[in-house]
Amino acid sequence: MRQWITQLRKGLLEFCILNVLSNGESYGYQIVQRLETVEELAITESTVYPILARLRKDGYLKVRSSPSPGGPPRRYFSLTALGRRRVREMNEYWDDLNHSIDAIRQNETSSGDNS
Repeated sequence: MRQWITQLRKGLLEFCILNVLSNGESYGYQIVQRLETVEELAITESTVYPILARLRKDGYLKVRSSPSPGGPPRRYFSLTALGRRRVREMNEYWDDLNHSIDAIRQNETSSGDNS
């Protein structure tokens, strides 16, 4: 795989995880399942859990444990006030960045210069 794709994916995972949690509390495996629906991210549990741990350590997430119907207790993740602020800022930046990149791409397309 091309290195730039790997780097882009890594940068997007935190953004995607925070957006999943902006819809409400989820346990780790639910987050993984939701992100797996985006085939282009090509995520695994081993990539998501360290990010969840870091986001918790940085104060963006809180965690609670609850009994599981079959197995160890589930750890439910949710956004803190700081996390809600972070995801809001990230979404605003994403929208601005996406708009700017689209403008650059449109200029390239309309100029007919594909070099």
